[in-house]
Amino acid sequence: MDQGQPDADRLDGRVILVTGAAEGIGRAVALACAAAGATVVLSQSKESDLAEVYDRIEADGGPEPAILPLNPETSTEDDFLAAATVLGDAFGRLDGLAHCASYAPFLSRIDDYDASEWDRVIRINLTTPFLLTQACMPLLRASEDASVVFTSDRVGRQGLAYWGAYAAAKFGIEGLMQVLAAEMRENGKIRANSIDPGIVRTALRARLYPGENSLNNPLPETITGIYVRLLGPGGRGTNGAALQAQAPV
Repeated sequence: MDQGQPDADRLDGRVILVTGAAEGIGRAVALACAAAGATVVLSQSKESDLAEVYDRIEADGGPEPAILPLNPETSTEDDFLAAATVLGDAFGRLDGLAHCASYAPFLSRIDDYDASEWDRVIRINLTTPFLLTQACMPLLRASEDASVVFTSDRVGRQGLAYWGAYAAAKFGIEGLMQVLAAEMRENGKIRANSIDPGIVRTALRARLYPGENSLNNPLPETITGIYVRLLGPGGRGTNGAALQAQAPV
């Protein structure tokens, strides 16, 4: 990634869609993008859940954000296409798409993994990012410099016991990223990359590790720099990369 541009971490004039924007990594990324000058489109299942981050962006003096409610579990292909139409009518293009929504209900052996939960986890963590990206492709192509950032996980690069459908979905995200990056390589106007955020202080982490002292984990705000860099001019030339937000321990 370009380290030499003084404005490499600025997103002025860019329209960035962030999923899972109400909490955790998504909220932190949305706030960081707004602070860097982007018009942020906040997406979450319920519009009411986005009120706090919307108000925070306005209070901090960022560009007025937009809200795009989408339920990652129940939204259909038509819903995603309709959402893309709304974005097109409002902005005419999309300069960045940050997939930050994620879901994992529990840690479990494959022997015991509930089939309905398997479907739910795959849907939220893999199928929905595919459908939303596909629906937004015309808007991304309308941008002169577009970036798609997928949030991956260490268990999507090296499988670990008990992570079940979540690990399978994140392996799928890595594959989706690589395919999209390869398809866009000759075009040069759209790039796709993935980020493993590492262990951070989120509700998902707390649910899966109830005995862990979450205060020992870094806040999501500490790992947003790589998202902003990839979504902006600093990310030019980086395509098809599987990156880490934190240095390996």
